[in-house]
Amino acid sequence: MGLDINKRAAEVATGQIWIKRTVLEMGGKDAIIVDADADFNAAVEGVAASAFGFQGQKCSACSRAIVDERIYDKFLEALKARVEKLTVGDPTENPNLGAVINESSLKTILAYIAIGKHDGRLITGGVRAPGEGYFIQPTIIADIKPGSKLEQEEIFGPVLAVIKSKNFDHALEIANDTEFGLTGAAYTTSKEKIEHAKREFHVGNLYINRKCTGAMVGAHPFGGFNMSGTDSKGGGPDYLYLFTQAKSIAEKTT
Repeated sequence: MGLDINKRAAEVATGQIWIKRTVLEMGGKDAIIVDADADFNAAVEGVAASAFGFQGQKCSACSRAIVDERIYDKFLEALKARVEKLTVGDPTENPNLGAVINESSLKTILAYIAIGKHDGRLITGGVRAPGEGYFIQPTIIADIKPGSKLEQEEIFGPVLAVIKSKNFDHALEIANDTEFGLTGAAYTTSKEKIEHAKREFHVGNLYINRKCTGAMVGAHPFGGFNMSGTDSKGGGPDYLYLFTQAKSIAEKTT
């Protein structure tokens, strides 16, 4: 849809003298890297919150957790226990997850889960939740391979793919292997690795040792690049320049 808007905007109408501008915020396949030296409990909480807040129906939601092989099994065990404490149900009763937006979304998400069960290992969830509505249990699928459908395509639902990495460099390589570039996070206590992530993690919004959702207006201007959009950075002062026209003036005086 965003590319269609961009294409339509490029068409010049009769009498048009300005190039139409587009501010596009599109999809994401956001990843959280969990290094072996990370604050383990904080990483578990951050991944759970990022993946399943708002039923994963956020462009910034964590849909990939890339975990160092040295802590992979331990992390999966802890994440499973944390996610299975989440409640699903009527939002008026204040559960952790409500319903997904509509029946079409429900069917699409369940289809992705079926693919994930084939390509990986179901850790928890994977089915509709009880109740009158489009409820889905928060789902974790482990052992997903880089380049596979579940690792590449935006699902926009409560489904987390977990991928094993050999080390921090390998994790960054996986994180950058999609067409998107919206948000990402890295959990590590190494200052060297943090600086490396700042340079090499190719996303518009990068978070260090915190979840990859919840950009604060005025503090974390939001927007991604690649196929995630025009990196227009809503919520910050630079955004205003997109709605102005710059004029440079020089005057020679005697």
